[in-house]
Amino acid sequence: MTGNDAATAPPAGTDGGTPAAEPPPHGLGASLLPTDAFPKTAGTFPYAADLWAEGLLWAAVLRSPHPHARIASIDTSAATEMPGVHAVVTHADVPGDSSQGRRVADRPVFAKDLVRHHGEPIAAVAADHPDTARLAAAAIAVEYEVLDPVTDPEKAFEAEPLHPDGNLIRHIPLCYGDEEVTGEVVVEGLYRIGRQDPAPIGAEAGLAVPRPDGGVDIYTASTDPHADRDLAAACFGLEPERVKVVVTGVPGAMGDREDPGMQLPLGLLALRTGHPVKIAVTREESFLGHAHRHPTLLRYRHHADAEGRLVKVEAQILLDAGAYADSSADSLAAAVAFACGPYVVPHAFIEGWAVRTNNPPSGHVRGEGAMQVCAAYEGQMDKLAAKLGLDPAELRLRNVMATGDLLPTGQTVTCPAPVAELLRAVRDAPLPALPKDTPEEDWLLPGGPGGAGEPGAVRRGVGYALGMVHMLGAEGADEVSTATVKVQDGVATVICAAVETGQGFTTLARQVVQETLGIDEVHVASVDTDQPPAGPAAHGRHTWVSGGAVERAAKMVRTQLLQPLAHKFGMSAELLSIADGKITSYDGVLSTTVAETLDGKELWATAQCRPHPTEPLDGTGQGDAFVGLAFAAVRAVVDVDIELGAVRVVEMAVAQDVGRVLNPRQLASRIEAGITQGVGAALTENLRTSAGVLRRPNLTGYALPTSLDAPDIRIVKLIEERDVVAPFGAKPASAIPVVTSPAAVAAAVRSATGRPVNRLPIRPQAAVATPARD
Repeated sequence: MTGNDAATAPPAGTDGGTPAAEPPPHGLGASLLPTDAFPKTAGTFPYAADLWAEGLLWAAVLRSPHPHARIASIDTSAATEMPGVHAVVTHADVPGDSSQGRRVADRPVFAKDLVRHHGEPIAAVAADHPDTARLAAAAIAVEYEVLDPVTDPEKAFEAEPLHPDGNLIRHIPLCYGDEEVTGEVVVEGLYRIGRQDPAPIGAEAGLAVPRPDGGVDIYTASTDPHADRDLAAACFGLEPERVKVVVTGVPGAMGDREDPGMQLPLGLLALRTGHPVKIAVTREESFLGHAHRHPTLLRYRHHADAEGRLVKVEAQILLDAGAYADSSADSLAAAVAFACGPYVVPHAFIEGWAVRTNNPPSGHVRGEGAMQVCAAYEGQMDKLAAKLGLDPAELRLRNVMATGDLLPTGQTVTCPAPVAELLRAVRDAPLPALPKDTPEEDWLLPGGPGGAGEPGAVRRGVGYALGMVHMLGAEGADEVSTATVKVQDGVATVICAAVETGQGFTTLARQVVQETLGIDEVHVASVDTDQPPAGPAAHGRHTWVSGGAVERAAKMVRTQLLQPLAHKFGMSAELLSIADGKITSYDGVLSTTVAETLDGKELWATAQCRPHPTEPLDGTGQGDAFVGLAFAAVRAVVDVDIELGAVRVVEMAVAQDVGRVLNPRQLASRIEAGITQGVGAALTENLRTSAGVLRRPNLTGYALPTSLDAPDIRIVKLIEERDVVAPFGAKPASAIPVVTSPAAVAAAVRSATGRPVNRLPIRPQAAVATPARD
């Protein structure tokens, strides 16, 4: 497939050359079309930015221009006196908890005495026109005492504390094996990973509507509505039942979607004014407000024997959390646990830190922690292969893990781990044609039509990478979801607070009910916090726990449907099957339709799904911290202009451990999207700062890959080895391509240039192999 073509995947377990079996018309395994596909394509799908209410006011947030400063005074009088302004709120107007945070409550709703990052909210305004609100926010006079920012995470250990809890958020000293062991061959490396932004296609927006009971309803594109509800209720000084979060259409989500610095002021203003209040932030405000991928510094030392088998890995990993903790402790746990990659390592000593700085806040972004270490350990594997004179793929094959091996955390890999099979699949896939075998068109050269160099300066490189991610939350997180399935008049309805972020949950829920109950027409109710919680949309949670809850509820309804029929005919309900809307007995004597059996009855059931428990990592980084793992192999093929340093990704071949293909078209699109996001992290995406201040926070300064940058993407193999503890046996599909593809691109650039390539994104000077022409 290509970046410009529709995504298609080969049959699972094949190389794409064998014709696929005819897919079922509906249910699991079918490429069921999402119900929102047409309205999104036609531009009629409703998002938060489209909402309206009678008596609507508009909000604007004043944000700090400094990354670090004391606030001497805040004068809101000029804003309050402006015509059309209904309210101005600051830290003094927060009736409940003045600090918030999903994991650590260290982030103020509004800065009070101290500003800790560029763009931190200071005040918010509600006015009768968006321009008036922005002008009033700009009229608020804030007197700052500017302080020197702490922007180097290595200096954060000795710097003055930026928070009462200090600058160290978490430290994990993982110790596994014998520290005195050494290998015959040793390679070292220093790696730096930049600040990737989720950059959702739609910026944050929301609407808050006050309620007669003194509460408030917040309409926003939340990916974790119950957590957002609880944060808001604590901030507003209200019981959770008096705050309702209604999830609108989600215009892209690669992590924690919404900025609490937007939601909380919105609700405060609605409660203060008694009017509905709306906000739709600019792209610059979006960059300033939400969390980014952790910039990371990694030092590695790999030990191997003369045959290339790993003996020991030593590493130091430093995550820049920015001003607040957010999910940094979780990201660090993933980084430390997966620091050696999907390889067997008898001895590992990994030390990881997450620290506060005055840089923009970091948080949950797809593949957090795992992506950064993948780039580093795969760089080390390339160095080791070069030193030993081995083929990079062969070196990896000598070290890959399998089911039954141990992670450096001491946890046994109990799930399917077909890592060797994945690597062989991408290694053996045919390579794309060389440039000389294709028309010499400018757009096929690195740099494209206005910046292409000489064809003679172009070198081709091939690189490999293996990656791994964990499924669901980790370290004792209570991963539970609740779902209700109702059937009436031949129509099924699913009620579950799992947010559809583009990962395909609503389609999966329809497929599960279709397969279990034989009902074609299945609706999935919109999400709000009146429903039982389903948790955040991350780490494949909703495929596992929410999909599992839907399946259990549907099976309970199935029992209600079949039991009376089985009793009537004197047989067990287990002897009846449902397919294509028909109920038949094992011997074919009984045959009727689901519609006839329902006969106007209303059936419903509610069920929960909760996976087996995990445990936190202990003081030496040991523990069964993860529910399960997923793996992928990627081969990147690049063309590099070695004089200009321009890179064109020609092809990405991917083989992925998916457990079970639930929706072929949807799975292929998730893999393609993940690869493209990974290519951006490898080559272009880096939210730059200067002394803590964001530089050019817009989509001109932040270079996302476009359709012209997207390479040909070939899904050469999907391995369906079901995870027996997972509902449906499926594994998460979106994060692992993001984790693995940047490392593969870097390996391919190394292959083309002979340069070390130790930084992502790859800068042009790192890809120049010879002096450029005058």
